[in-house]
Amino acid sequence: MRIALAVVAALIVIPLLIGGVGGLESTGGGEVAVVRDGGVFDDNRVRQVIDAGSGLTWTGMWSSVHLYPAQQRFYTITADAKRATTLGVDVVTVPSSDGVNLGIEGTLYFTLNLDHETLKKFDDKYGTRTFRAQDDSSLYAWDGDEGWSAFFGQAVRPVIDNALRGQIGSMRCAELVPSCSLLESNALKPRDSNANIAEVQNAVNASLARDLPVTLGGDFLTGLRFTLVKVTLPGEVQQAVDRSLSASAAVSEAQARVAQAKAEAEANRARQDGYDKCPACAEIEKLKSLPQGITVYAPGNPQAVVVPSR
Repeated sequence: MRIALAVVAALIVIPLLIGGVGGLESTGGGEVAVVRDGGVFDDNRVRQVIDAGSGLTWTGMWSSVHLYPAQQRFYTITADAKRATTLGVDVVTVPSSDGVNLGIEGTLYFTLNLDHETLKKFDDKYGTRTFRAQDDSSLYAWDGDEGWSAFFGQAVRPVIDNALRGQIGSMRCAELVPSCSLLESNALKPRDSNANIAEVQNAVNASLARDLPVTLGGDFLTGLRFTLVKVTLPGEVQQAVDRSLSASAAVSEAQARVAQAKAEAEANRARQDGYDKCPACAEIEKLKSLPQGITVYAPGNPQAVVVPSR
């Protein structure tokens, strides 16, 4: 009987001790923790929030700790598939108003709102469900960088794509990429696309500030700032533009040579006309063109002998 009671006591005390030890948590400088109750007699509600860089904090026995990034994060979009990764670098292409698929190079900077009540609400909405990662696994938003990227890809990226599509889709290709004018004509029209790119960037920032809180259900992301670096043409289109530019350069070079030849011919005709009017002038020009050191010169004689001096 005593042995049975000892076993029962051990089964009760040992988990309590393990739970007690597990009830102490700390956070690093770049992470914040949302703690949810998880004891035998507890509910599953948010218990507390532990700020970044905290020392050991009592979180209760069997509580679950959800760690989120506390520092500024950034999300990069590129047109280069070689740069794309599973952790925050995606390929984004958006069609212009005239149907050219344009590659986007830019970065979105943001920070998770660290207000405690906002974090609790965020964890209720997004920390209690899983998101599909690129390898088809299901991860929580607090499952490290992979989990955060899965959450961001499903919940936030569609809003970014929509903002870019709305702004870039309202402009013609040549307004953002000057060389795109070659697709419309054989001439490269000088354009300044910087002002248009800045306009798109500002409009995207305004759109994200307005749409993200509505879509996510709260001001969970702060310090939103999208920087649009450049807009690029598809690879095959850029190659066609490069060939067109090379051909245009060759045509310009040939036209320059033709103009030079015409100018030289015109100069020769004018010079000959002058010699016809002034034969003596022609003879003088001949004498000027003779090499140095000539001792005998017989102009007008087919058998003329020119003997250089020794």
